[in-house]
Amino acid sequence: MNTAFLRKQLLFFAALVLLWCARPDSAAAQQKAGGQEARQFKAGAAMSVITPPIGYSINGNMQDGKIRQVHDDTHAKAIVLDDGENKLAIVVSDLCMVYKETLDKAKKKAHEYSGIPVENMMMSATHTHSSGTACSVFQSDPSPEYLDFLSERIADAVIRANNNLVPAEIGWGKGYEATQVHNRRWFMKSDEGMTNPFGGVDKVRMNPGIQNPNLNEPAGPIDPEISVLSVRSLAGEPIAVLGNYSLHYVGGTGGGELSADYFGMFGKRMKELRGEGNPHRPFVGIMSNGTSGDINNIDWRSGSWKPTGAYAQMNRVANLVAAEANKAVEGMQYRKWVPLLSMQKEISLGVRKPTPAELKRAEDILAKETEKVLTKRDAIYARESVLINKFPDKVPLIIQAFKIGDLAISAIPCEVFVEIGLEIKEKSPFASNFTISLANGYNGYLPTPKQHSWGGYETWRARSSYLEVNASEKITATLFSLLNQLKQKP
Repeated sequence: MNTAFLRKQLLFFAALVLLWCARPDSAAAQQKAGGQEARQFKAGAAMSVITPPIGYSINGNMQDGKIRQVHDDTHAKAIVLDDGENKLAIVVSDLCMVYKETLDKAKKKAHEYSGIPVENMMMSATHTHSSGTACSVFQSDPSPEYLDFLSERIADAVIRANNNLVPAEIGWGKGYEATQVHNRRWFMKSDEGMTNPFGGVDKVRMNPGIQNPNLNEPAGPIDPEISVLSVRSLAGEPIAVLGNYSLHYVGGTGGGELSADYFGMFGKRMKELRGEGNPHRPFVGIMSNGTSGDINNIDWRSGSWKPTGAYAQMNRVANLVAAEANKAVEGMQYRKWVPLLSMQKEISLGVRKPTPAELKRAEDILAKETEKVLTKRDAIYARESVLINKFPDKVPLIIQAFKIGDLAISAIPCEVFVEIGLEIKEKSPFASNFTISLANGYNGYLPTPKQHSWGGYETWRARSSYLEVNASEKITATLFSLLNQLKQKP
């Protein structure tokens, strides 16, 4: 065959291929059209009332309380994000804590109506101590009827947020407020007041008393960062702001009054700052609980915490934190599209059960009690030891992580100590990272092994603290594995 002729034929066919690829309906063009350039990012938000009836149980204390008045309604607040391929749902409920089983039922219903995979749903509690009881802790127990109601209403928030999806853009940033977070665990100068309910002496004391002359130094750090996620419609209407702050709660309600605490006040203040949003899809302001297992609002050394009446301190904290969150939103760079991914892993961790000798001691203490409502500390913890002894040897936990562009949100079903959250931020492969505590269930406090060795309230064996001593190390190892896998995915 003539070489010149062959060369011309090859050039002709090459030109045809180039022309074909340049056509709008070519495979290459179709692939581009299906890529990021043509994807439409969407967001939606909604909230459902979860206020229980007057007379219902309030947990968060050693003895049960009863609702006598509703100061402000409690809510389940949801955000749904959609990148065109994957959807993520984040729900934060005004509860002290909530069972995994309750949330699993909510996820199942939400999936049936929205199609969002259950593993793409992150559901947490704020840890307000003035809400309806959704978990048995100390002498408070939930009713089955309220738990069923919660499952329905939490699912409804997701479904409605999904129904509210509109083309949107998303951004994230951070602010700082160091004046409202203080480590509540302290080393003391002497052993005075350091006994625990099990007959031993601790090295650390929780809530040691304002300006106590025996104060030595805090047993851990703080995290002053306020992480903020914001979504708005392409028309500029605010859809939702999700905040994350490592503050346990504030407290200071009227007696027997139901309240969402500063978490609810933050949401209201953000609406004042950002606007009402679309009248058919009102703006939703959400504050989630960060890693605050050993953090509260009281400056123990200086005594600067001086509330001036019920709800005054809550309002002050909410306004300060909302102002910082709003500054972060104002300076935020919004993205019109980001990839969304979720990964989770269910792990099993051991339960710290009493030894036979510890169990007998607990039973002997309870045998001497004549009152139905326990008031003595040792008796309260003796009862907890008896109940913990009936737990299985291992319990399941969901460890979860979301990827939102180069932002990662981690989720742990515990009251996570702040140093664990700081470690996650430091070692995460993502440029931005925050952790939502009390997420996808409740498995008590999560101290580090070192904090366990020092003792203190957060380590005392009870349904509020029962995981194995090395639980934090196993949880973070699982979480870092998930984060690294998410980082590698496009």
